[in-house]
Order: sequence, then C-alpha cells, then structure tokens
Amino acid sequence: MSSALAPYGWDEAWADAFAPYEADGLLPGRVVRVDRGQCDVVTPVGTVRADTEFVVPRDPMKVVCTGDWVAVDPEGDPRYVRTCLPRRTAFVRSTSSKRSEGQVLAANVDHAVVAVSLAVELDLGRVERFLALAWESGAQPVVVLTKADLVPDPATLAHLVQDVETSAPGVPVLTVSALHGDGLDVLVALVGSGTSVLLGQSGAGKSTLANALVGTDVMVVQAARDVDGKGRHTTTTRNLLALPTGGVLIDTPGLRGVGLFDAESGVGQVFAEIEELAARCRFHDCSHASEPGCAVRSAVDSGELPVRRLESYHKLLRENQWIVAKTDARLRAEIKRDWKRKGAEGRAAMEAKRGRWK
Repeated sequence: MSSALAPYGWDEAWADAFAPYEADGLLPGRVVRVDRGQCDVVTPVGTVRADTEFVVPRDPMKVVCTGDWVAVDPEGDPRYVRTCLPRRTAFVRSTSSKRSEGQVLAANVDHAVVAVSLAVELDLGRVERFLALAWESGAQPVVVLTKADLVPDPATLAHLVQDVETSAPGVPVLTVSALHGDGLDVLVALVGSGTSVLLGQSGAGKSTLANALVGTDVMVVQAARDVDGKGRHTTTTRNLLALPTGGVLIDTPGLRGVGLFDAESGVGQVFAEIEELAARCRFHDCSHASEPGCAVRSAVDSGELPVRRLESYHKLLRENQWIVAKTDARLRAEIKRDWKRKGAEGRAAMEAKRGRWK
C-alpha cells in the first residue's frame, strides 16, 4: 500500500491517520482532480472515479479538494469518498459571493509556487497578495519569474528580481525560462520533495512550467494576448501530478481574483519589516498615519521604507479585517467604534482650525 502511494506523498503520519478507516475496510487515496461532485483518486489499486456525496458539509472549507487524502469504498459502482483525513495545510481564498466564505484551492501543500510573468509590467501588489495567502496556508512560498528570456538585459532582469525580493522578504525568488530550460534545475530541486501548488494569473506561464517540470506535455498551452499579456484559462481544473524527479505538483487555473480570507498573520509575514518597525512605535495601537512617535512613518520619511509598501500593507489589512468582520460581530462593533472615534477626532480638529481662523 505505502509503495504505491509514496510518489504522491504518502508517509507514516498519513498511515497512522488512516489506520481507523483501514480497520473498517476502506481504501486510502489522494484526490488528483475534482469535478462536479466527483473526483479522481489515486489508490493502491490504481486511479478510481469516486462520488463525494457522503462528504457534503455545510462548511465550504471542508468540501473535498485536490490534494486531500481520503478514505474510499474499495468496491462498488460508483465508489464513494467516505471521509477526508485532517489537512496539514490548505491554500484558501475568499469566494466572490457576498457571503464571507472561503474556497480551498489546494490541500496538504508544502510549497506555494507563485508564477509571475515578465512579459508584462510587474504588479507587486498582486505578488504581495498571493504571498499573504501562501504564508497563511502554512506552506513555504516561492516566487518564480517566468518568461525570463523576454528580458535579455541582465541589468534590467536583476532590477526586476530586486523589486520582487523587496516585496517578498524571506521568500526565494527564481527566474525561469521554461521555453529554454533556464533556471529549471533550481526549481526542480526546490519542489523535488513534498507537494507544491502552482499559482498565478492566466498568461503567467503556469501550464508551460508544469509541462517542463513533469517532463511531458500534460497541460495544454495557449499563447497570451500581445495587447496585455493575459491568457485564456488553459487549465480549467486543479490537477495533481507526480513529478518524475520526486515531489508532487498541483496545477491550478489562472486566478483573476485572489481575495484574502482571514489572513492577518500571512499579511504580517509579507510585510515583516513594517511589523518590526511597528514594534518601536510610541503607541501600541499606532495606525501609522499621523501619530507622533511613529517608527513606520519615520522610516517612510527617511526613505528606508517605500511608500508603496506601506500603502499595500494598509490595503491588505483593511480588506482582511472587512472579510473577518462579516462573520465576527465583536469585530464589527470594534470597527464601528473606531470609525466613530476617528470621525469625532476629525470634527474636533476642524473645529480647532475654525477657532484659529476666527
């Protein structure tokens, strides 16, 4: 059993977690694809098609997802997924619905590989957003700058890498040309153990990169538009693939929206230098706006901290707070009180100015 599933990440810890279900005669497996209430599961007897009818929780965070380890009926037509084993990590974004819900894009991931195309202008804010979700998932983020062959000038390429490194403290930043194979050896070594999820916008070159890592054309590739560098959704489902050099890769469709979902600690890790500066502010609840003794604003004024970084930090924190507040009545009340306090302070400041003008 273990030898058949080992290429997909099966280990002694998973075997221990599955032991109670083995006693019930169920079969272990890893979900390699989910599609409309059914999923493909790789098991010791091969890949089987299974129905997820028995695992339909009210919580959308607990639905069967690519990367899950599950217990499956050994026989039957159709076969059923009876339960999911507890996840070690999960990459989650907020849904586009008006309700505060999360969508799990990949489960049990060790590395979150964020693909960023060099064929278009870098959007550092989007990179920071992806990294916040990656850190929050429990996985180690990696930024891969794809299509590096389109930036032939070494000085320009080095400048772009430095910009991303500044926006991604503690994160490896790699340059890769999947077309020519440049830089792939470093990435292969990095994802050669554990499970990696490949993330990015349409047109970022994820499918080309997945094909290069797998060593064959398993994913269809379409050209990005020349106008804006955006691609069509070549990949339409999340697919789990065993890599020939070791490790497992989950390829995902291009993500137009990457809304935060309860990712405060992830945001803190992306902006680690701001969090470190904030610890030296005079007030523990400093908003880094206009308070006296603000170490963050001082760093901005001195040029140590880019203004863009602070603006992005504030934006992601506000967004995350808004998402969390939709389901947290206490936090909603705190936000309302804070708004009232700031409104009163603003009115008082205006009255003081009017008094000076008279």
